[in-house]
Amino acid sequence: MEKWVVCAKRADFQKISQEFGIDPVIARLIRNRNVEGSENIRSYLYGTLKELPSPWLLKDMHEAVEILLKKIREHKKIRIIGDYDIDGVTSTCILLKGFQRLGADVDTYIPDRIKDGYGIHEQLIQKAVEDGVDTIVTCDNGIAASAEISDAKARGLTVVITDHHDIPFRETSDGKEWIIPAADAVINPKQIDCGYPNKNLCGAVVAWKLIWALYEKSGILQSEVLEFTELAAVATVGDVMDLQGENRIIVKEGLRRLSVTHTPGLRALIRANQLEGAEITAYHVGFVLGPCINASGRLDTAARSLELLCERDEEKAAKLAGDLVALNQSRKAMTEKGKEDAIRLIEETGLNQDRVLVVYLPDCHESLAGIIAGRIREKYHKPVFVLTKGEISVKGSGRSIEAYSMYAEMVKCGDLLIQFGGHPMAAGLSIEEKNVDLFRKRLNENCTLTEEELRPKIVIDVPMPVSYLSRELTEQLKILEPFGKGNTKPLFAQKGLRVLNLRILGKNQNVAKMKLEDMGGTRIDAVYFGEADEFAAFVQKQETISVTYYPEINVYQGRETLQAVIRNYC
Repeated sequence: MEKWVVCAKRADFQKISQEFGIDPVIARLIRNRNVEGSENIRSYLYGTLKELPSPWLLKDMHEAVEILLKKIREHKKIRIIGDYDIDGVTSTCILLKGFQRLGADVDTYIPDRIKDGYGIHEQLIQKAVEDGVDTIVTCDNGIAASAEISDAKARGLTVVITDHHDIPFRETSDGKEWIIPAADAVINPKQIDCGYPNKNLCGAVVAWKLIWALYEKSGILQSEVLEFTELAAVATVGDVMDLQGENRIIVKEGLRRLSVTHTPGLRALIRANQLEGAEITAYHVGFVLGPCINASGRLDTAARSLELLCERDEEKAAKLAGDLVALNQSRKAMTEKGKEDAIRLIEETGLNQDRVLVVYLPDCHESLAGIIAGRIREKYHKPVFVLTKGEISVKGSGRSIEAYSMYAEMVKCGDLLIQFGGHPMAAGLSIEEKNVDLFRKRLNENCTLTEEELRPKIVIDVPMPVSYLSRELTEQLKILEPFGKGNTKPLFAQKGLRVLNLRILGKNQNVAKMKLEDMGGTRIDAVYFGEADEFAAFVQKQETISVTYYPEINVYQGRETLQAVIRNYC
């Protein structure tokens, strides 16, 4: 059963309202997103790229720039080793275009998900040596590859790491001992002694910061640096970073540029998804464009997405974009089947009694494990690992809930795992098949999650009567965008509403349209997306219902009406 709680953070909302010319409700919503003080509120509402912290604040940035500019001057061969997801592909693209602009002898290698696995491996180092590579630059990987980096150094390679994943550690009697690879430079804001203020950058922004510093040192105009804002924004949304502070500014500006992009690949992808001429939002990146970029790394090769982002020919870009859209359609169908198989296994084998779900689907495509884990987490509100059978070992991905640090818990099971890495909220691993049950058992034995922590929590911003809604307030809500992790869409709530004129629509009967009426007789159009039959059955048994909702302007056949989008009900 969901627990509804009201966010009750305090501030002088009337004063903020007057100072910034916004509705007091908007002032309260901003405070609920942990934005305090006039300067921070001003930055939240009107922040620009000029406010981004200097790339030189990142630990080892000076060393990395010095090394790379020397290598470029000496025409040494540089290889970028990226990753096959949206963050890795965009990181690789930023570094490639940036190095090319600097005149570097550079190429790229994005590991194959099935053949190579995640990150830099011994075979990639061997290939680099055979190809006469002098310097490897990683992006969106490398921080967990101490042994591989030591191997590369022993073979005479120069290595620069750019990454954003959690720093590996081992528990000792004196506390955590951090394990930093012995690369020539390690750029990762999560290093304890890194002075960069934002610890939650995605890999593409870390890569962008490196190019930013290189351009600055080389006297290249900042306007050229800012051409990467679109890719940085796509990666920040696609890799589900908190949309706060610097990240929010990057995404806000990047989305503005994306709607009128001059990049042929991005323009082709927007057109292929019938979004041409639309205002591109974080939703479009997270649920339409981003999955297409990810699809090639899941079902084919991420090199195709990289090719699209780097393509200058409109016709070739259009074909590549069409291919990615088709791949994503296949991925959707396979994901749905995997989700159904996982739920069946959980319900029929008693796994639903576990507090940490470890679901082994041997026949599932390993690239879909993370997406399926996310869907299962949504259904059960528990940490979830979905494991699949790889060519050499079992591989898997995990998705967590706020109260459970996935990476920290995996460290405790490190002796059972071949390889692992990730964040508190998401992780990847490989494990021998014989250890799967033991891994599940150990995670659950170690688990300290309480029943309360496992109960889904719905955080209401403002208990606001529908009679307060207006077109002006609804329009003002747009200044809070972009919405996403760390800057969620506002959620309002009201009790004691009557449901009138309910009808169910949609091909899959998954839309309920109605009017809501409060005790004072105010009526408003409303819509519910989901299990519409269940909603209707519930409403029939109640005189009144309580709802959480979000207001929006609905446009239909040229007519605009104010409506409430119902999120939860009881």
